[in-house]
Amino acid sequence: MTRTVTITDNKTGRQLECPVSEGTYGPPVINTQSLYKELGMFTLDPGYATTASCRSAITYLDGEKGILLHRGYPIEQLAQNSTFLEVVYLLIHGELPTRQQMDEWDHSIKMHMMTHEHLARFYSAYRYDAHPMSIMAGVTSAIASYYHDRTDISDPDNRLITARRVVAKIPNVASKCYRYASGLPFVYPDNSRSYIENFMYMTFSWPTEDYEPPAVAIRALDLLFILHADHEQNASTSTVRLAGSSEANPFACVAAGITTLWGKSHGGANEAVIRMLEEIGNPSNVPKYVAKAKDKNDPFRLMGFGHRVYKNYDPRAIIIREACHDLLDEMNLNQPLFEIAMELERIALEDEYFIERKLYPNVDFYSGLIYQALRIPASMFTVMFALARSAGWIAQWMELMEDKDFRIGRPRQLYIGEKSRDYVPIGER
Repeated sequence: MTRTVTITDNKTGRQLECPVSEGTYGPPVINTQSLYKELGMFTLDPGYATTASCRSAITYLDGEKGILLHRGYPIEQLAQNSTFLEVVYLLIHGELPTRQQMDEWDHSIKMHMMTHEHLARFYSAYRYDAHPMSIMAGVTSAIASYYHDRTDISDPDNRLITARRVVAKIPNVASKCYRYASGLPFVYPDNSRSYIENFMYMTFSWPTEDYEPPAVAIRALDLLFILHADHEQNASTSTVRLAGSSEANPFACVAAGITTLWGKSHGGANEAVIRMLEEIGNPSNVPKYVAKAKDKNDPFRLMGFGHRVYKNYDPRAIIIREACHDLLDEMNLNQPLFEIAMELERIALEDEYFIERKLYPNVDFYSGLIYQALRIPASMFTVMFALARSAGWIAQWMELMEDKDFRIGRPRQLYIGEKSRDYVPIGER
């Protein structure tokens, strides 16, 4: 017998039996698709906090328990054993690749990593001090113009080629954002290098010198990309899906995700963490700033603590914290901000104010420290996030295209404006 929930209109007495769907994990979902047809009502859910917008088999997270799974695999196991490019294959294809599949996947990505030479001209249209996220969103959207007549989103083979193009070309776009701002010449990809090493080569190499990034730096960046690859139906992913529902060009959909990620409440948070640590200045100042954060009359807020979904320690933050220690130790770097971060975390986790509100350090709290240790400027932090998350975006886009319930997204509203009224000529107002 199908489980149902009865919704009763207390005004009219009319009732509706809504089926309840059970997922693999997580709370059951009430299907209210017939609510308007049967009762003439919609639901109101600002921020979509209790609304499931889709069925998805890609990522599952449990904010209460601090669990994050990609295609069923715990993020801790993927972070320890996998590579970013392998995780991308998993997100897109649903299973981990065999050795032959991985070799073919790696080769196909390398073959798509070049961008059209004309695309380089787009960068020169931006001011020298333009924010890299603005450039990235614009250039990614421009890539759509190169494939607008060669992307049949109804064709599975076309969709897979598109996914490869996104995964391959976004590092190229991101590296040029950095080099344009730095006044450095653009660098072509080198197919003899791995995915992460190739990105670092295109980004940081110097024309007159050989470039070999430290192995620990490659692994740290690879780890960060794994942890940022996908995170269920967050704001940017939902934006990509909504744009995709209109059958827009997939590169334009990814550009919409980049724009959404730019917000300081989303991908821009790690940049804000660094600014906050710089403002604190010294570990001895941490108690003063913790007190400011607890003062409801003080506008200061601790960045990198708490999460919209996680009500426990973000599992990605635990992994990044250890990686941050390893990177700083192995590269023998003096990172004063890391000492401030450690003290801030220690005090916050022992303070009842933060414990009661379940304000634990999140992934943004440490990721910026690793980027800074790798000599990546703060303005590029969100670009790095977008590079990694583009893998999840395109995986989610592909899943949307294959959904039997595919239809254009159309949220409803509760109208609270004026009642119908007649136009008054301007001379009579």
